Amino acid sequence: MKRMIVAPSMLAADFANLAKDIDLVNAYADIIHLDIMDGVFVPNISYGTPLVETICKRATIPVEAHLMIVEPQKFFELYRSLGVGSISVHYEACNHLDRTIKRIKELGMKAGVAINPHTSVKLLEDVVRFSDYILIMSVNPGYGGQKYIPYCTEKIAELKKLIEKNNPDCLIEVDGGVTAGNIGEIADAGADVVVAGSAVFGAEDPGKAIKKLQGV
Repeated sequence: MKRMIVAPSMLAADFANLAKDIDLVNAYADIIHLDIMDGVFVPNISYGTPLVETICKRATIPVEAHLMIVEPQKFFELYRSLGVGSISVHYEACNHLDRTIKRIKELGMKAGVAINPHTSVKLLEDVVRFSDYILIMSVNPGYGGQKYIPYCTEKIAELKKLIEKNNPDCLIEVDGGVTAGNIGEIADAGADVVVAGSAVFGAEDPGKAIKKLQGV
């Protein structure tokens, strides 16, 4: 298996010992992943600005924000000011996706497009040309601890072909139900980055779990 980029989801961290978990991720992982939920686009609410600021201040590795919210463009400048370096927005939440992606990049951040399990990767043919990464949701967004949806492996492979044709520098990120048991098929299908929550923070040895997902 190739070396994978691992982005632990802080949504699964122990908020009573948050500093400890941030330091753990800093030491072993590649990216800190923040799931921002509004209770409208998805049926759950995660955490607000103060917690994002706290995580960014303690982070020593890049921080990315996955905006599972309506009207995400209203928050780009705020998250940049807090220290977020990458933002992904949902295809399903943006009426003007082209303009939205370009705005993220204008602000000096990396721009990603996320799609829900039911959304076809064929719809990304145009935007993949100027996106830094595509995030495939391999569970229905909103709650942690869900099982990986098997047909998403085919979507990863399909997206890989689309990217190779239009923008080879674009990365594929997979979020949802990633474990040591399925990381191999996810990597072989063409993924570059995996988001892992319970597979990391629910492990007896989270550092070892991250290394296993990385393939090192």
